[in-house]
Amino acid sequence: MEHSERFDASGSNEGRFRMLIDAITDYAIYMLDPDGTVTSWNPGARRFKGYEESEIIGENFSRFYTEEDRKAGLPAHALEVSEREGKFESEGWRVRKDGTNFWAYVVIDPIRDNAGRLIGFAKITRDLTERRQAECALRESQEQFRLLVQGVTDYAIFLLNSKGYVSSWNSGAQRIKGYAPEEIIGQHFSRFYTEEDRQVGVPQEALEIATREGRFEREGWRVRKDGTQFFAHVLIDAIYNPDGSIFGFAKITRDITERMNAARSLEEAREALFQSQKMEAIGHLTGGVAHDFNNLLMAIQGSLELLQRRLPRSDPKVAQLIDNALQGTRRGAALTQRMLAFARRQELKLAPLDVGDAVLRMASLLQSSLGPSIRVETHFPPELPEVNADANQLELALLNLAINGRDAMPKGGTITIGATKQADVPGLKAGNYLCVSVADTGTGMDEETLKRATEPFFTTKGVGKGTGLGLPMVHGMAEQSGGKLRLKSRLGEGTIAELYLPVAPREMAQPTLNIKTHVPTPINKKLAILTVDDDPLVALNTSALLEELGHTVYSAPSALHALDILRREKKIDLMITDQLMPDMTGSELASRIRAENSHMPIILATGYAELAPGEGEGLPRLAKPFGQRELAEAIARAVTS
Repeated sequence: MEHSERFDASGSNEGRFRMLIDAITDYAIYMLDPDGTVTSWNPGARRFKGYEESEIIGENFSRFYTEEDRKAGLPAHALEVSEREGKFESEGWRVRKDGTNFWAYVVIDPIRDNAGRLIGFAKITRDLTERRQAECALRESQEQFRLLVQGVTDYAIFLLNSKGYVSSWNSGAQRIKGYAPEEIIGQHFSRFYTEEDRQVGVPQEALEIATREGRFEREGWRVRKDGTQFFAHVLIDAIYNPDGSIFGFAKITRDITERMNAARSLEEAREALFQSQKMEAIGHLTGGVAHDFNNLLMAIQGSLELLQRRLPRSDPKVAQLIDNALQGTRRGAALTQRMLAFARRQELKLAPLDVGDAVLRMASLLQSSLGPSIRVETHFPPELPEVNADANQLELALLNLAINGRDAMPKGGTITIGATKQADVPGLKAGNYLCVSVADTGTGMDEETLKRATEPFFTTKGVGKGTGLGLPMVHGMAEQSGGKLRLKSRLGEGTIAELYLPVAPREMAQPTLNIKTHVPTPINKKLAILTVDDDPLVALNTSALLEELGHTVYSAPSALHALDILRREKKIDLMITDQLMPDMTGSELASRIRAENSHMPIILATGYAELAPGEGEGLPRLAKPFGQRELAEAIARAVTS
């Protein structure tokens, strides 16, 4: 009978509705009377609120609210709104039987009878705790990502829309590019590019590549708000909508100007080291060649001088040929001087020098060397300080620079020589310098030629018209003097050679006196002279010159042989020794001899300044190649000093 009644009830509309409500477990569906007392309770309510039907029916629904919400009157407010507006809907925290909270979605609908009177409320609650937690986690993740992006200051990270307009801006972008967010959001990103890049469409090309390939990466110059430029590494990634269309672009820019400058400095340092090593190697080679070449010239020049005096002068053609040969040896000697100056193995006699006076003294030489088509102008301000330089080498350097200028002006032009005072020149030790400049109005040099201009043996002149040692000589002389040579040139705009030389200290500067160099008078006394040289050609030549002067000559091919001769021959008056010899150098030989005989006059004959610091101090020098006159003068100085 009971089963039949239940079946009948289920067949009615009310029964079917009751079965539907009881079957729902994901929603709490229950009724309240007008005061908020629970009057029904479905399995869904029991599942996530925790109350059995017998425990909750007859209780006020406010127990599902938190203590704070009850104190604030939220339960009564919910019923009031539902009655007044026909529905109350909200989300908030609710409390289970065990005291734990869950996030609930709540809908309260008023229930009225046919007369419109309020008889209660239908309340539906859904547990959205998991969704709430997911949303909170998403918001937290988004906030963390926002803070992360905003916290990055070494990278500009921002978004562009599909047209390239800025839609977000992080603090790194503000630091690197200089724009505040309100200044740049909504502006097109092309304003970060240089004018040249915009004109050729580089910004649009970047977006097209990113759209087509998904990514664009490049380095180049970009422009800050203040107009200054920086070198940037740029990455643009395309962002797609779910349907595959372009949503926008993520753009990351890093300022790599310092890295680029560091890489450039490293490359320049490597190149400078390479050039230095190359120059050092060539310098050693040049010094060795010059030494041997001087010995050859020595033998040729001495032999020609002796031959010139011994041949009869009746045949003028023979005399002319000998004169030509002697001129050739002198030109060869000048060439070795250039080579040695380049190699920085030419001994410089540094002394205070007035550059203006030096140029004035060589004015006639300059004009005659340059020819009538070249106009020479000088600009030397009054009261220029003196420089610490070798007068002869500086004059030779200026002459070389002027001749180079002349060769660059085949149709004539102007060479201007001047000087200005400079302080703390980059690349040189701190101090005052004089910049001596030689400028021409010639054809100038392109960048590649300018780079190689001071390389030894490099020349743009025709075969036989230049040795390629002029500028290297000037370069070597400048560095040996404590300064440097700097060239400025552009094709078609002439060349300026700037020679920086250190200003002479005040204690060194002395009034310039017009005194001729004292040349000692050759002595008439006949001496017993020991010559030491491992080159038989030089030894033979030196002996012949000395014998013609009337001296008795003992010749030794090495330092050890020289010591043997000195032990046997006690009446040696003077020794002339080469410096570079196997087993023992000339200065070492001199030290051995001076230890036993401190009064022995000794002359060092050398092709260049090959002595180590402190070596051979106090010994007179005789520069190779030398003639009979220079030899006689050196002997006179050594004996009378």
